[in-house]
Parts: sequence; structure tokens; C-alpha cells
Amino acid sequence: MAGFHSEDFLAARDIFTALQVRDFRWLWIGSLGSSFAMNMQIIARGWLVYTLTSSALDLAWVTLSFMVPQVAFSLWGGVMADRIPKKRIIVLAQSMNCIATIVFGLIIFTDRIEFWDFIWFGFFNGTVLALSMPARQAFVPELIPERLIFTAMALTTTSWNLSRIVGPAFAGFMIAFVAAGDTSSTYGVGIVYFIIASLYFVSAATMLLVSARGMVKEPDDKSALTDVADGLRYVWSNPPVFGLILLSVVPFLFGMPLNTLLPAFNEDILGGGPEDLGLLMSSMGVGAIIGSLMLAAMGELRHKGAWLIATCVGWGAFTIAVGWAQTIYFAAAMVGCIGWLSSWNMSLNRGLLQLQIDSHMRGRIMSIDMMSHGLMPLGVIPISIIAERYDVATALMVAGAAFVTAILLMTVLSQSVRRVEEGLEVRV
Repeated sequence: MAGFHSEDFLAARDIFTALQVRDFRWLWIGSLGSSFAMNMQIIARGWLVYTLTSSALDLAWVTLSFMVPQVAFSLWGGVMADRIPKKRIIVLAQSMNCIATIVFGLIIFTDRIEFWDFIWFGFFNGTVLALSMPARQAFVPELIPERLIFTAMALTTTSWNLSRIVGPAFAGFMIAFVAAGDTSSTYGVGIVYFIIASLYFVSAATMLLVSARGMVKEPDDKSALTDVADGLRYVWSNPPVFGLILLSVVPFLFGMPLNTLLPAFNEDILGGGPEDLGLLMSSMGVGAIIGSLMLAAMGELRHKGAWLIATCVGWGAFTIAVGWAQTIYFAAAMVGCIGWLSSWNMSLNRGLLQLQIDSHMRGRIMSIDMMSHGLMPLGVIPISIIAERYDVATALMVAGAAFVTAILLMTVLSQSVRRVEEGLEVRV
């Protein structure tokens, strides 16, 4: 058995050192609160939509309403992150989410909810996220010493993954407990949405404790559209950056449909209730936090590009395995493996991206990366149509097979994908 090297102690120490930086700590806590809100909302929204419609395709349309703004507005969010103090953007965004969630909770609580309410609310949430997330991501390197950037990225991913453990389970159990076995009741979901609103409030309040405002670029004569074009040209002219964005697009096309279809898979294939859905989501979260903490504590991982590709292939393979699952426990185990590999994959990709890009371009490049994630519906919609025509299990197996095939083809055909580590040793 291999020994525990000094580099491992240094990596573990870096985790605590990063959290000792006051401004980063408050940003991290605020991110944790908003991540809890979003993950609880996934369960509450998915359960209620499927209860009202019994349609996997309707789940996909709701997801689409949330994702479309990420394609439409993320680039403008990147420009805002470079022009407006990032703290102001984040506080305003979380405050708006808090108010909107209270309104939506009242609609559910008074039993006036209709399918189209999920569409407008999803579009609103997606727009706020698209305009504010580039600022949050670009803020991290401004608050933390450069040598701790990779650790900070892993910790940011960990906050998301931690919320995936507790948030879905709490939302599922709360819905089941309040409804007292009545699966048609919206009362429990309404309570969950009020809790979500309080988490958005906490996220906004903690950001007020961050002393840094966030750097902004010097005023110039460039238009916002020119800034967007500069960011796109930067990506195109830097093969490693372009390759990393390609390797983040495919998982969102063929790996993320599992998250959207999990409520339908739980009910139609496994015959599970809200507690079982919470268990599946929490299993994914447990695997994810293990993966992100492993990456944060591994020290100098060699052959990062090869690991990035390998985790993509593994993610797709386990998606196929979920489609074969017939019991809640086997499904939970497979979903947990997906959480582990997906977290490792996304943390590794985000860390490499932060190391490859120049600091003055971070806001715009983070927005381009986020916009690419908004392409998720291009995978979710056809996979959901397969689920409607055949069944959810078949759809997941098709998604996993497409995932593996796409990654292998990109590895063979794209030089940018094979060059994601190029020049990294010089930057470090």
C-alpha cells in the first residue's frame, strides 16, 4: 500500500488555509447557501411537475426554461463581471431569487400552481443565474492567493456537492412528512419553497460581509458586444481553452439528462416515492463530495488531460449501468459512482481552465463556459423523447452510450482536446 506523501499533507493544509481567508470563506458560505437552495428546488420542482403531469417530456421543458437563459444571457453576465463590482452583482441576484421564490411558494401554498408557472419561474431563475454566476466564479481568484486557486476551485465544487447530499434528502423527506402520505398534496412542496427562499436570503446576507468589491476593468470605448467578441476570439485562438470547453459541453449534453429524468426513473422504473428520490440524489451527492475532496487533497496529479477524458468515459459507462438498474439500492450505488466521477471531472476541468486563462479574461471565459452548459437541452430533449416513446431506462442507456462515443471521437479527431495540458507547466 502506498504511503502518505508530504505533498498530500500540503494539499490538505491548503484546504484549511484557503478557508482561513476571510472574504473567500464568506463567499464560500454564500455559495453553499445558494447551492442548497438550487438542489432542494430540483427535488421539489421535479416531484411536483411529475405529480401534476406524469410526463418525462414536461420535466424536460421545465429544465429547458431554466437552461435557455444560460445560452442567451451568460455572455452578457461575463461582460457585467468585468465592468461592475462582482459583490454588487451577487448580492442583487440572490435578493431577487429570494423575492421570486417567496412569490412562487405562495402560488404553490395556495394551490393555484399550473404547469406554466414552472416555465416562467424557471426562466427567471435561469436568467438571474446566467447574469450572476460569471461574477461569482471570477471573484474567487481575486480573493485567494494564486497558489491556492486550484484548491479554491475544488472547495467551490465541494460546496455544491455537499448541498447535493443534504439538500435533496431534506427536501424529499420534508415533502413526504408534511404530505403525510398524500402524494397529490402541494402543501409540503410549498413549505420547501419557503425554506429555499430563506437560503437565498442567507446567501445575499453573507455576501455583505465580504469586504472586497471585485475588480473592474478600466473604462474604455469598447462596447459590450466588442467585449463579448474579444472573449470568443480568445477561446478560439487558445486550443487548450477550447478543448476544455468542449470537454465540459459533452457531459452536459449526455451526462446531465440523468438529473432531469431521475424523478421519472424513480417512479416509473423503480416504483419509488419522494424519500427514494431523495436517496438517489443524496447518493449522487455523497459520491460527488468524495470526488471533489479527493481531487483537492491529491496534490500534484499527473496526466490531468488523460484523467479528464477517462472520467468522462467512466461517467458515460455508469449512466448506462443506471439504465439497467432494477432496485433502488443498485441504482443508488451507480448514481453514487456517477457523482464521484462527475465531480472529479468538473473540478479537474474547472481547475485546468482557471490555470490556462489570463486573469483579465476570467469573467468572459467563465461566461462562455457557462453558456456552453446551457446547451444541455440539446441532449435532454431528444433523450426525453426516447423516454416518452420507450421508457426512461432505455433513454438513460442511450444517453450513456452517446456520451462515451462522443468523448472517444473527440479524443481521436480534436487536437484541442488532446492539448488541454499544453503549456500548463509554464503557467504554474
